[in-house]
Amino acid sequence: MDSKTPHSQPTIETYLGLVPEIDETAYIASTAAIMGAVRIGPDCSIWHNVTLRGDANYITIGRGSNIQDNSVVHIDSRTMPTIIGEYVTVGHGAIIHACTLHDRAFVGMGAIVLDGAVVESGAMVAAGALVPPGKRVPAGELWAGSPAKFMRALDGEAQKRFSQTAHSYIEFGRAARLGLEGGPYTFEPIPLPPRDEC
Repeated sequence: MDSKTPHSQPTIETYLGLVPEIDETAYIASTAAIMGAVRIGPDCSIWHNVTLRGDANYITIGRGSNIQDNSVVHIDSRTMPTIIGEYVTVGHGAIIHACTLHDRAFVGMGAIVLDGAVVESGAMVAAGALVPPGKRVPAGELWAGSPAKFMRALDGEAQKRFSQTAHSYIEFGRAARLGLEGGPYTFEPIPLPPRDEC
């Protein structure tokens, strides 16, 4: 599919006068749902079946961050918004609820980060981990388990990979938004093999 191929539009809803603000360079997948007080910054990508619900508090997502397929981002209606910094990666099927993810944080697939928790810059929440309410994951550390606990310090190479993932998703989002016209890209998609090779 290229940019000229018709496709459905994401669900973008106003809630009690609160209107989502989405930068024109962001990619929003056709099956994403965005409601209320949500601000999505430049070069972000919001993938299929993601829900961002700013119904009674706000959600902000900084430049270059990606929220991958089937993730849910919500708030606490009384006291806590959800704040996602720049170049953050949120893996498939994560739940991000009324918490803060600092710049370059990485949340693995299926992880849950709960109310008032903070994931500091360059920290990683492992796939399937549960960060309890109010817990702080310090910069440069890997936390895993349920409840999540410190596993090890992350070296500079690991943190560099987080940054590379975020920048790759900027490019994937640009490709999804603009098609071939948005290139050149640093990757080339791999087509399906011929039927007789499957």
